[in-house]
Amino acid sequence: MSGSQPAAAAEVSSTSAVDPLHAFEYWRDLICDTFVQLTAAPVRPGDFTGQIAHAEAGGLEISTVCAGGQQVRRTPQLIARASEQYLLASIQTRGRGRVEQDGRVAMLEPGAMALYDSTRPYTLHFDDAFEQVVVQVPLVDILAECGLRDAGQVTAVNLANRGPVGVVARFFQGLSQTYAADPGGAAAVAAHGRGLFASVLTLATGHPLREHPASSLARERARAFLRSRHSDPDLCVDDIARGCLVSRRSLYRLFETDPGGVSGILRRVRIEHAQALLRVDPFRSVESIASACGFAGERQFYRVFRQETGHTPGEFRSAGTPGH
Repeated sequence: MSGSQPAAAAEVSSTSAVDPLHAFEYWRDLICDTFVQLTAAPVRPGDFTGQIAHAEAGGLEISTVCAGGQQVRRTPQLIARASEQYLLASIQTRGRGRVEQDGRVAMLEPGAMALYDSTRPYTLHFDDAFEQVVVQVPLVDILAECGLRDAGQVTAVNLANRGPVGVVARFFQGLSQTYAADPGGAAAVAAHGRGLFASVLTLATGHPLREHPASSLARERARAFLRSRHSDPDLCVDDIARGCLVSRRSLYRLFETDPGGVSGILRRVRIEHAQALLRVDPFRSVESIASACGFAGERQFYRVFRQETGHTPGEFRSAGTPGH
């Protein structure tokens, strides 16, 4: 799947368009075209119905899936034949299901969310009719934005439907509904979705939040915004405050205890992204990486990278230095 039409309405596809005898065959092709290459089987014989409303905007894809009971698998054979690399999140809105990956099982009750990685085998199982919102983002990009090597520690983990994760889950539920009535408005709001997805990934790693939930969520929202916009070399405090719907003063107060404040966090987000790119793409030029991470030029990149890590980009790449 590629391309983006920010103001387009969600594309709706349904088994009602085909003969009931071929409904599940059509459904299997539909989920492969919408997500990644998968194998699927209904949980019981008889008529099957399913519908997907799919949209792309803000650097992510969002789908509302409503269907009968089924088992869906991403097998090693399919992974070997296909190059798709996505991190996906299922947010259950009706019915129940489970996500199995990396030796773990996440039970999906209404409101719950679970993550899974298309580069490793997984199984989705639904005993009966269900509805869920599925969000997917390019794996390498979202890991780089969060400064993570892989998503193995957070796949098929039950994510609570309360607190900050619950807020993000409800955001994506609302976003999927808005595409039907106001695609233009939905596309504008979706610009914040990529950063919120990154915040869920960060929270799912298990880092404790030791502050008031409202302040915690505001900080995560600001960090998510920085991750989503850090590649813009002209990004300034006023832009960040506007993007997070807070005043400059409130933004400064949120990060007054962090070294370097807001600017320091932006600098570290850029360096984390640069480190990830240096690791995963050894042949990419330093100039290209500097540009991709929001630095004004190669000289600035070298200076800031050395200040933050104690190494030049070339030394870091050659030595495979972990952390920073």
